[in-house]
Amino acid sequence: MKTIAILGFGNVGQNLAKLFNDAGYRVIVCSKSGDAGKGEYLSMNYLEGINAADAVALAVPYQVLTELLAPLAKHLAGKTVIDCTNPLNDDWSPLLLGQETSAAEQIGKLLPDAKVIKAFNTIFADVMPKKHHDREGKKITAFVAGDDLSAKNNILALAKNIGFAPLDVGPLSAARYLEAMAHLNIQIAVGQQGGTQAAFIYHQGN
Repeated sequence: MKTIAILGFGNVGQNLAKLFNDAGYRVIVCSKSGDAGKGEYLSMNYLEGINAADAVALAVPYQVLTELLAPLAKHLAGKTVIDCTNPLNDDWSPLLLGQETSAAEQIGKLLPDAKVIKAFNTIFADVMPKKHHDREGKKITAFVAGDDLSAKNNILALAKNIGFAPLDVGPLSAARYLEAMAHLNIQIAVGQQGGTQAAFIYHQGN
């Protein structure tokens, strides 16, 4: 996996683009106009970027994904799709999808021939830059879930290469737990005014 297309160039997309680029991956920033990220990275429209990439990272709001991905589904067949999203309302409150599904699983239904992997959704954009990775000697945990073992291993390696501590949490259905963790993170940061400099560290003792 050498080329990663990032759909969206908000805070998450910008930080992931820098991390991927600094780790030696070829980054394509994708937008409707094809102009986002121009001057810093390769810039293309969604279709061009997807066709040129080995993997695609979703860094746009979950609520727009159905409209965005439906016409692109056949072009994503066989590709690894990294779902970095969380199901949120406009006010950052949880968008409840039910106990037996998740945003990642819904994306999997939209893209039945893609290899959907959940990753990076529990990491605030504010702590994605490298300077925030060291948390008193431990790295921020990047939880990764997915059903395709080869694709998941590639994303675990990607997470390690960009400076996180990757952890395989099982099948794509485990995204239900990861999205709930993100909701908790937001509740502490926003609802309790704890701030967005926090990060999850999963420490497995001997």
